[in-house]
Parts: sequence; structure tokens; C-alpha cells
Amino acid sequence: MGPRIGPIGEELQVPDKDTKAMVGTEDTPGGKARPNPQDLRPSVFHSIKVGNTALIVFVSYFGSRVHRPRLIGYGAILVTLAGVLMTVPHFISEPYHYDHTSPADMPQDFEASLCLPTTEAPASAPAPSNSSCSGYTEVQHLAVVGIMFTAQTLLGVGGVPIQPFGISYIDDFAHHSNSPLYLGILFAVTMMGPGMAYGLGSLMLRLYVDIDRMPEGGISLTSKDPRWVGAWWLGFLISAGTVALAAIPYFFFPKEMPKEKHELRFRRKVLAVSDPPVSKGEDASSERSPGESPEKKDGLAQIAPDLTVIQFIKVFPRVMLRTLRHPIFLLVVLSQVCMSSMVAGMATFLPKFLERQFSVTASYANLLIGCLTIPLAIVGIVVGGILVKRLRLGPMHCGTLCLLGALFCLLLSTPLFFMGCSTHQIAGINHQPGGQPGLELFPGCTEACSCPSDDFNPVCDSSARVEYLTPCHAGCASRVVHEAPDKSQVFYTNCSCVVGGGPVPAGSCDSACSHLVLPFMILVSLGAALASVTHTPSFMLILRGVKKEDKTLAVGIQFMLLRVLAWMPSPVIHGSAIDTTCVYWAQSCGRRAVCHYYDHDLLRNRFIGLQFFFKTGSLACFALILAILRQQDKEEGTKATIPNSGLQQQLLASGAKKEPEESRV
Repeated sequence: MGPRIGPIGEELQVPDKDTKAMVGTEDTPGGKARPNPQDLRPSVFHSIKVGNTALIVFVSYFGSRVHRPRLIGYGAILVTLAGVLMTVPHFISEPYHYDHTSPADMPQDFEASLCLPTTEAPASAPAPSNSSCSGYTEVQHLAVVGIMFTAQTLLGVGGVPIQPFGISYIDDFAHHSNSPLYLGILFAVTMMGPGMAYGLGSLMLRLYVDIDRMPEGGISLTSKDPRWVGAWWLGFLISAGTVALAAIPYFFFPKEMPKEKHELRFRRKVLAVSDPPVSKGEDASSERSPGESPEKKDGLAQIAPDLTVIQFIKVFPRVMLRTLRHPIFLLVVLSQVCMSSMVAGMATFLPKFLERQFSVTASYANLLIGCLTIPLAIVGIVVGGILVKRLRLGPMHCGTLCLLGALFCLLLSTPLFFMGCSTHQIAGINHQPGGQPGLELFPGCTEACSCPSDDFNPVCDSSARVEYLTPCHAGCASRVVHEAPDKSQVFYTNCSCVVGGGPVPAGSCDSACSHLVLPFMILVSLGAALASVTHTPSFMLILRGVKKEDKTLAVGIQFMLLRVLAWMPSPVIHGSAIDTTCVYWAQSCGRRAVCHYYDHDLLRNRFIGLQFFFKTGSLACFALILAILRQQDKEEGTKATIPNSGLQQQLLASGAKKEPEESRV
């Protein structure tokens, strides 16, 4: 399952170990279709954001025409259909067949992975299977991609009403002082969704992908095996059912809710004290400045119900330009773009980073994120909303709170550059990114062996901390299976490349820095909490900085810019940066497929470096916001001082004129 997160319950793809295993293994003719290696990289057209971006501004602009809660319910139904559709590829594909070069799974073929003289090697061992490169498999693959693309589009369309309608609905009918708290609760609750998704994904990845159609006799793979594929589809099915239940209450909310009573009482008291009794017409005219027409007072959102789609398309660029000219709005959106880019990259690739850097399983990585990072982010959002409400923070103090949150988040990310260790030795692999594999280590120990070049079944010499691509590459000629009640462990012996001949266990070498995974995640989670503190106050800067009639449109433009500038390109940027740190690529059908080994130091520096870059950008935007707010306060103070000084001069002049008159008397 690939959980997603975003600023308002957004979802974001999370590649996991299952994806790597499917690409890195060799499918038999009856196996699942192999994805095209190029399609596995993040693409803006394989994303929920495509359908979402295309509609969100239109939905925001015409929000006054529709029943907002009911539209959210309809959107949830579309999300349910999308979740069910995402599971279809599992049911229409053949059962998953993994690479059988491991003797633990197919004893009769185990010689294919061992070191045998060329004359004794089985004829089928070195010959790669071309079944996964057939035309039928390519067509099947395109059909699966088409189904998942349709599901992603439905998911994007269904998620459109949630953000602009939900936020504006709450802010329109909540008390002015309660709105920050309510929005903070909204953001925090929506963050619980990705947190639960990570936890659910962790559980599902421990189940075998074909749990509904297990082969006779079961399987002997474990979740730590590189060929393991978890039940990715089951999480989508469970989530779809949950969303369907959550959609029901939205159909019973009214189109408009009465304003909170204590705000109405407060307004009546203010009007009774400050305003004389006037007629409705006089009251309406007094609210307008001299020379301002009623049509001007009504914003474009007010006349949206009278516009056709064509008219809206014509007028929208002017409205958007007017909104973007607001400096506070523009800088807040840019700061959120930086924060969202950081969140998108981390949510997409943090599980993979933890797997590679600290040798943890995909399920454990998802569990850490779901149980540590997401809850602390929720706490940060709630704390931000409470601070804005309790302290009654104005724009200046909201900007200060955002600046401090971004600053401390940046400081906490600095130690992450040093929490990790270098890649261990891998026999025959050049540790320079992009280098071709060679036999730099123990060049003569496998000369008598006939090792297949496309197999991947690693073994580890723990005494020397050297890893080999297969038992054959370690020169192993035999194997031993240690049976245990819960699982069996495979060892290889008589290894010519290993001091003493072995035995060496099957599987990759564990990281020497695995003990640092918890401190690393604590720092990441604390940084996420501090960044989340800025969430509600930054939204309040937008909601309080634009006209009420433009509020829904401003939120729609904001989310459109977040998708275009952050959620769509950020995974591509992070994925491309991570690809540059690969030192050994597997080949599939003559093309580059999955990366088996990375340079851990480069991976850490470039991944954390990108995070640091986006956090710095957010900090700079908040600093500019604070500077502009201070300048605006100074200008308002100057304008207030000039009339007062003029009034004082008039009083002094009148007093001076009275003195001669009194003296004459």
C-alpha cells in the first residue's frame, strides 16, 4: 500500500520494498506483468494531482452555487470507487512468481545459484528468461497502468471539494476567535488519515501479496527477503470501505449553518453601543465608502453564480493576478510550497531511505513513520491552532510564530547529515555512482564458476562485512538449511571467496548504523512537529488577509499552486537526486530497472540536503512576511499620527485665538 500525505489530508505515493522486489525479480510466463522500469520513477501524470489540479480552482470559484457538505460527500464516494479500482490489477493478474534461484524455495534448481565449473553448470542457469519481455506482457502492463491511472484521476477529482469547501465552510460559520482552533483540529484530524495509512501499510506489507490465493504448501519467503512482495492491494480495499462509511454524515449537513451564537450577541452589543438606530438602507450605504458602488463592494465570487464557464475562464486570469499581487498571500503560498515540497519528498522516499541507510524492513519503516512522525505532526498542528486562539495572535504574531517554527525545524535537521554510515563492501561493485560493476575484490576466486550476471540473491560474509550478489559470486559450492519452528535459515558453505570457506547466511549485510534509526526518527519527528506549528497561523494569514468574498477562491488558488509547484515536481526532484547515488543497477529487457545498491553517504547528503534547502526557503519567506507586516504597521501608525497632529494644531490655534479675546474682555 502506498500511503500519501499532504497539507490537508493530501495523499502522496510512497514507494515501498514491494515495488523494488517486483522489478528486481524475474517473472515466469505465468507471473504478474513486469512494470516498465521508466514507469516506476515518479511522474506528474501518474499522480492524484492531475485530476485534482484541473478542477480545484473552478470548484472553489463556483462554491457559492453548490451545497458544500453534500459535494464533499459525493467526492468521498468517488474516492471510494478509486480505492476499489486500485485493487483491480491484483485480481486480473496471475499469481506472483518470484526468482527461484534460491535453493530454499526450489531445491531441484539450487545448483543454478552455486559455483559450479562451466562444464557442470546446468544449461538453463545462465540463460535469462525473456518471457517478461514478450509483447503480451507489455500489453498486460499497459492495461494495468491504464486502470491505475484512471483510479488516480478519480482519486484526484474526489479530493477536490474537501479542501476549499471544508475550510471555507468552517471559517464562514465559526466564531472569529474559534476559527483557528477549528481549522487546527481539521488539519490535525486529516493528518490522522496518513498516520493510520502508514500503520495499515505496515501490517499489510507483512502479509504475502497472494494471501487470497496461496500456492499449495505455502511459501518459504520472509518479509526480509529481497524477493518479498506484500499485500499492497489489501490496504486500498480497507481504506475504500472506511471512506464510504465516512461519506454518509456529509449528506445530512445543511447548506448554510447559523453563525455561532456568542459572536452574534457580541456583534449586537457592539452595534447597540456604537451605532444609532438607522434603517436598513442607511446602514447598508454607511458601510460603503463614498463613491463606491454596490457592484464594486460585491466581489467577483458574489457574481460567480451568474457567470458561465466561458465567462469564468475569461475573467479568471485577472482575478488570479489580483490575488497574487497581494504580497502576504504570495509569500505565504511560497513558504507553503517549500514546506509541501519537503513533506512530499520525505513522505515518498523516507521509508526507502530508512531501509537503505539503517537496514530496516519496509513494514518497520512505515510503522515508525505512522507511530512517531505523524502523531507529533498532529500535535504540532493542534498546538499551532491553540496558540492562535488562546493568545489571540494577530498577523504580526502569527508571522513571528511561523518564523520561529521554521527556524527550529531547520536547526533540528542539521544533525541528520551526520547520522549514518558508509556503504559496506560489495564484491565486484564499483562504489562510484554510475560506475560499471567489476571484479575489484577477490578477482580470482570465481574464475572456475559460471555465475549468471542477472541474478540477485545476496549473501553476506559477516566476519569481513563483504556482500556478494549471489552465492555463486562468493564461490560457494554447497548449502545447509537450519530448520527452526518459526522459519528456516539458509547457509552456504565451501565458499572460495570467503576466509575459511564459510558458512555465510543468505541475505544482505545489516547496516552498522542500525542503532541510529530511532534517534534519527526522533529528530525527524520533532522537526515535523515544529514545521506543523506553522500550519494554522499561515492559513490564518491568508484567510484574514484577503476579502471575505475572495476567501474560497484564494484557498483554491493556493492549493492549485501547491500542487503545481510542490506536490507534482517534488517527488520527481527527490527521485532523480536519489537515482544519482546508485552504484549498481539491475537490467530488465536490456534496460535499466531497479537499483540494488546505493552510495549511502551520497544518498544521505543529497536526500537530507534537499530537505534542508526547502526548509531554508520556507524560513526566508516567513522572514520576508514578518518584514512586510512590520512595514505595514509602521505605515498605519504614521497615517494615524498625521490626523491626530493636525487636530492638535487646530486645537492649539483655536486656543490661541481665544486668549486675545479673553484679554480684551
